[in-house]
Amino acid sequence: MAMDDVAARGLVLLGCGKMGSALLRGWLARGLPPSAVHVIEPNPSDWLRSTGAALNGPMPDAPAVALVAVKPQMMGQALPVMTALGGGRTLVVSIAAGTPLSAFEAAFGPGTPVVRSMPNTPAAIGRGITAIIGNAQATPAHIALAESLLSAVGEVVRLDAEAQMDAVTAVSGSGPAYVFHLIETLAAAGEAEGLSPDLALQLARATVAGAGALAQETGTDPAQLRRDVTSPGGTTQAGLEVLMAELPPLIRRTVRAAAARSEELGRA
Repeated sequence: MAMDDVAARGLVLLGCGKMGSALLRGWLARGLPPSAVHVIEPNPSDWLRSTGAALNGPMPDAPAVALVAVKPQMMGQALPVMTALGGGRTLVVSIAAGTPLSAFEAAFGPGTPVVRSMPNTPAAIGRGITAIIGNAQATPAHIALAESLLSAVGEVVRLDAEAQMDAVTAVSGSGPAYVFHLIETLAAAGEAEGLSPDLALQLARATVAGAGALAQETGTDPAQLRRDVTSPGGTTQAGLEVLMAELPPLIRRTVRAAAARSEELGRA
């Protein structure tokens, strides 16, 4: 099963908010014909209307993929329109946080291949990272197809077990918010030291973005990158002595709290 199968049999996209739109934009940029995409979205944007994708019309009988991109709290209302696609001919892919594979198996029925995924918001600019895991019915070809679709918005990693999804949610799913708050607090600290608000924010935003890009593009151990910029007895060391005493346990508690909430949502 490959992308040409998707073009031939079609893809149903349930929900086209920020993440659904990012995925659709990536698929179209990779050459998927708009006519192959059937979108179910009660509040379509002007951009969505302009894509040429089929909108809120009859679904194909057996599309290659049905991708669920609605918020978890909308799942009960949205899923019934798609459950007829269960049974094995259609791969179901979910990007909904906190919704386990078992929920989709119950909704779509036995024999339905399901891939659960957790993308993050940098997907909006093609710089996301998505973790995926399939159920027992998902074959290697299904997993490869899901990976191909989701790679349209960034990197994709495969998990060994669904239990890892709570940790993924806490690290990469929620992680962008932690980084945005770091930018906020770094800018506020610069302002407190006498910088103008605009300059402090510009410096903080570019520093975080540049450091992240350096870490990703070089592949160097971040501990080594930290050491490279830290001169003995210098300004960076003075700052790190404060940060390294307080940040590791704080981040550990942050990730544990997010993972625990993900676990709760999965049991709800």
